[in-house]
Amino acid sequence: MASNLRELRERRASVATTMKITKAMELIAASRVNKAQIKADAAREYTMELHRAVNAVATFAHVDHPLTREHHARQRSAVLVISSDRGLAGAYPSNVTKAAEGLIQHLEELGIEVELYTSGRKAHDYFAYRGVPVTRSWSGFSEAPHFSEAHEIGQVLMERFLISQAAGGVGEVHVVYTHFRSLVSQRTRIIRLLPLQVVEADDEEEISEGELPTGFVPDYTFEPSPEAVLDALLPMYIVDTVKFMLRQSAASELAARQQAMHSATDNANELIRDLTRAANQARQGEITQEINEIVGSAAALSNS
Repeated sequence: MASNLRELRERRASVATTMKITKAMELIAASRVNKAQIKADAAREYTMELHRAVNAVATFAHVDHPLTREHHARQRSAVLVISSDRGLAGAYPSNVTKAAEGLIQHLEELGIEVELYTSGRKAHDYFAYRGVPVTRSWSGFSEAPHFSEAHEIGQVLMERFLISQAAGGVGEVHVVYTHFRSLVSQRTRIIRLLPLQVVEADDEEEISEGELPTGFVPDYTFEPSPEAVLDALLPMYIVDTVKFMLRQSAASELAARQQAMHSATDNANELIRDLTRAANQARQGEITQEINEIVGSAAALSNS
């Protein structure tokens, strides 16, 4: 009985220590997710206007640009998976990797070879452990991505797309990331980044949730030429889209970690209450046993 009581108390102390850690991680994630959300919202206006400019130029210029050109036969596709560098974020990493696995399986069933790129250590480790070759990976910035990382990733993907498939390039680029909707709602999304699908100006869609501002778009005069304008705008658009998805994934990761740590803290608190109750019962049983032994001993002495 004494050993059982001691084990219960030691376990309760261990759970209490763990609860302090999960509570601290919850508070840290809560402070960081606000900053990540502010950064994502601050860049939204620029992203919206850049998206509008690209669609307006492509709509009125009618230029066949390499980044918008469809390939007749898809032989090879690149897939970028944006995940987290650390765990303890609930189902956030697994949701992304499962969606990526489904996309890879679908492409391979169509006879398309897949080049895998990962952003975040979790995604790289997941696929490397399963023997899936990773062409290139980036890590160390999943919670706070910057323009430099987005620029590097965007340049690598554009270079692979601009190489012909006969020379070893890719015919399309897909991205798997998590869209941040609120602190309690994040959604895994799969989009085709390249070739760009240009929509008419009256039917534009916002990159975040499908609703770019609509309205009258005036006719433009391009200087020096529509081709030169698109050559400057489209790479900017690709890099900004990658940056947008990295920041959305960062906010989603921190929100998922905050929820996971909040649930872990609540579970630890409940477990502490159960262990305290069990320890009190064990202690009461031990006291009762000692009283019975004393009474029994006294009765034996009086009878003798």
